[in-house]
Amino acid sequence: MTTVVEIRPRRALAVSATVLAGVGLAGQARMNGEFGARLGNGFAASLLTTAGGLLVLLAVVPALPAGRRGIRKLREAVRDGGLRWWHCAGGIAGALIVGGQGVTVTSLGVAVFTVAIVAGTVTGSLAADRWGLGPGGVQPVTTARLGGALLCVLAVAVAGLDRFGDTSTLVLVALPLVAGAAGAVQSAFNGRVAAAAGSPWPATTLNFLVATLTLGLLLAVQVAVQGWPGRPFPAEPWFYLAGMIGIAVVAVATLAVREIGVLVYGLASVAGQLLGAVVLDAVTPGPAPTLATWAGAALTLIAVLLAARTRRVSPAPVPPRSTRR
Repeated sequence: MTTVVEIRPRRALAVSATVLAGVGLAGQARMNGEFGARLGNGFAASLLTTAGGLLVLLAVVPALPAGRRGIRKLREAVRDGGLRWWHCAGGIAGALIVGGQGVTVTSLGVAVFTVAIVAGTVTGSLAADRWGLGPGGVQPVTTARLGGALLCVLAVAVAGLDRFGDTSTLVLVALPLVAGAAGAVQSAFNGRVAAAAGSPWPATTLNFLVATLTLGLLLAVQVAVQGWPGRPFPAEPWFYLAGMIGIAVVAVATLAVREIGVLVYGLASVAGQLLGAVVLDAVTPGPAPTLATWAGAALTLIAVLLAARTRRVSPAPVPPRSTRR
């Protein structure tokens, strides 16, 4: 009997789509970060972009037959107990992620913000898979998956080696760390919602609705404590388009996590974010990626390949039957 290590075509497609979505997330992080800096309020910038995405979804999804059918199935699943109410709360984690982008990216840089999410993502993803929170059920902690997770944590340490020394940076890193762990649970819950609805779009719409409400609450608390900075809204229209990227990212997540599990999804997403982030940090103003950051990105890609492997056991060859004379 022989054991062949391979990545099945459907898994490879899901991993590739997730990496591309991760590249989009890096662009979204840059847009939200700069928008927050211009407004002087990261939560306000994140709320505006998320609400913009929600308006698009509310206009399109109910207008499509598949969207209406999915919404109907989703209501039935919640009413019948197939989905718990907290399965529908994944958008809270999305709010933490985009809020973290608006608050911390300009100080940390896209790449360091991204690698800070890795540690939280790895921890949350392993727990989500082990407890069966995603639509694929319990995913065992195999040697390859654990090795990929540990290698990703090493990538965080390498990429942030030269920037994690001062206390102010460590405080800023805390938000993306928590957001990474919450984002892993979000992916699992969104996958369950999409499976119940039979379509990714009702799950994406629900995610944006919860995220918008959460960001609105966070902004209200912040304004009550600190007041509104009073800066003018930027005139550049691209600042307001980050929510469109988020729509594609959440839709990919609801489909991919069912095929590859929460951990591999999280690692592939981070790999894509790092690929986009180091390039953005290299060509835009702000902290430039160092050699350590590039090395961390390379280690993360290796971690994804390691964790995404599957084993196919080939049966032992059957000896030829003897013929009677």
